[in-house]
Amino acid sequence: MRIAFVYDVPYPWHVGGIESMNFNEAVELAKAHEVHFFTTRWGGMKSNDFTYHGIHYHAFHTTGQGRIYRHGRRSIREALAFSSSVKQLFKYDFDVVITNVFPILHLPLVKRYCRLKHAKLIMEVAEVWDRKYWRKYLGPILGDLAYSYSRGAILGADFYITISSDTSKRLAAFGVDKSSMLVFAPSLDNGKIDKICRERISRSKRVIFSGRMIKEKRLDIWLHLFSEAHRIDSSLKGLIIGNGPERSELEGMIKDLDLGGSIDMPDFYASSSELYRKIRGSSAVLHMSEREGLGIIAIESIALGTPVILPKDTPIPKEVREMCVVADEKSIPRKIVEIANSKNPQKYVFNKKNLSIYSKSEVRTFYKTLFSSLGLRG
Repeated sequence: MRIAFVYDVPYPWHVGGIESMNFNEAVELAKAHEVHFFTTRWGGMKSNDFTYHGIHYHAFHTTGQGRIYRHGRRSIREALAFSSSVKQLFKYDFDVVITNVFPILHLPLVKRYCRLKHAKLIMEVAEVWDRKYWRKYLGPILGDLAYSYSRGAILGADFYITISSDTSKRLAAFGVDKSSMLVFAPSLDNGKIDKICRERISRSKRVIFSGRMIKEKRLDIWLHLFSEAHRIDSSLKGLIIGNGPERSELEGMIKDLDLGGSIDMPDFYASSSELYRKIRGSSAVLHMSEREGLGIIAIESIALGTPVILPKDTPIPKEVREMCVVADEKSIPRKIVEIANSKNPQKYVFNKKNLSIYSKSEVRTFYKTLFSSLGLRG
């Protein structure tokens, strides 16, 4: 079959959990189908049209990390530019289109393509924002408009793939029939994880985070909690891996908290293996995000045998929370110290059986069944 993916940010040019998961799907499907990927153009891409890992990329709007965020939020201007570039779809004939729901503005054009070309439309849903969250994100007036627009844009697909049961519940509240959605989140490369676990990597008293440096990740709170833990045990080290619009502010906070000698802030690593070694060699991952559809870094950490600490108000779904240490925010500093000084930190890793639903080796089997249910020959 001919399959089109429509995503505004592509891995590995943009590093993110959902992006890497989507890349896993495209690579696996390209082994059996003709796969095209409509996206934005980032530094390091060869041209507007090129092939990478068997996937045919089409990237017509130039963007980058410094442009997709403005004032700590996703840029509406960039979302509009990407949505306009999606018209390139109409040059081709596809059997199925798979798209992320964000940045939402592109969805009417994708839906129109599928109607005209008689293609099946599958939406992948990481997050569903209710009216309250939209109002918090954009203010009362724009928030109400955005909520109404997003609800109308999201409804009407042939099928929905969500990344958690929590996301499925929110999507059902939007009005999507439960029979037209399934949970699937192929985020784990089991072969690579197992290889890292077989290496001799000693654990240090280090707390780690990896992800985009945006307000929603609450890295300011992360730093304050680490600072409290550091007062209890001055031998603790911190590692914040990533980049984003909040970087300079976080660097200032590290200086103000007098943690310059205790926290490193490298950019995203070139390979996931390097990240996995850092996670495997750390005492714990601390994840304070206020908005998270899945929390892939938490899943990877559990698979690597490294405990994950979450606050009680975490948005991370039930399937992931059950594997982590969930603590009241005030008690997190002492929990960090407790785990860092434990002779057996893996006793703080729970319910690893939950990892089975995150294996990327299941991609082709999952989609073969889904395509068949939609009357496709895949």
